[in-house]
Amino acid sequence: MTDQTSTVRGISDTARWVAYFRARETERPDALFRDPFAERLAGEHGFQIANSLPDGNKHEWAWTARTYLFDHFLSRAIQDGADLVVNLAAGLDARPYRMELPSTLQWIEVDLPDIVSYKKEILRDEKPRCRLERVALDLSDVARRRKLFAELDDRGKKIVVASEGLLIYFTADEVASLSNDLAAGKHFQHWIIDLASPGQLGLMQRTSGKQLSEVGAAFKFGPPEGANFFRPHGWEPKDVQGMLKTAAQFQRAPAELLSLLPEPKGKFGNYPWTGVCLLEKR
Repeated sequence: MTDQTSTVRGISDTARWVAYFRARETERPDALFRDPFAERLAGEHGFQIANSLPDGNKHEWAWTARTYLFDHFLSRAIQDGADLVVNLAAGLDARPYRMELPSTLQWIEVDLPDIVSYKKEILRDEKPRCRLERVALDLSDVARRRKLFAELDDRGKKIVVASEGLLIYFTADEVASLSNDLAAGKHFQHWIIDLASPGQLGLMQRTSGKQLSEVGAAFKFGPPEGANFFRPHGWEPKDVQGMLKTAAQFQRAPAELLSLLPEPKGKFGNYPWTGVCLLEKR
């Protein structure tokens, strides 16, 4: 299949694209993380997506930095006593299999039925390192997600939520609604998200975003307020780390982008920023 418009068949295929970058990083002798499952999870189709989308394999540094930062924040939350991880839009993430985790930790993955089925089949012979469960659910179904969050709130005392690669596909109103729903839980304490500035959102919309829009996976969310967007919805930014800054720290950033450092303070506006944010419930 060589037609670009048919390479990505739907939003679930973006998970194969992300797995491709984890596989690439794992091959490095100085890898920041190792995901021995990524190549299988990406499959041939994941590699094809990366090599056919406009700029599809150009920003490996950003995907690597994002994975590293989510690993870092999750590890910190678990060390601080989190007993339940809720991974929204888990995609083909293999953290329950590859990270050092307490065997008593509860880990709930939530995603669309097709990606849950695909992942279950690929990893059928592998054993997770914690108590892993998968829930097939479209997070745009507000009633069902609220029911799930209420059930999970009764199962954990210190819950950390991760939503890697999710929010950019939502409108601002949809993100606000999800934020409010998570904040309503008594035991939901932390939330790890990735975020793009308005300037970066525009760049993404003009490149790979064109093809993704055609299959219902348009890039939408890049709030001018940055992480402060979440304050009125129950969440306080506690730690915000830029992906370019992180990539530069580990010699992953392209030389031509180093002129963008240091990052500006305050609102990012047209500055092409992406980052990972640790939010704490207010």
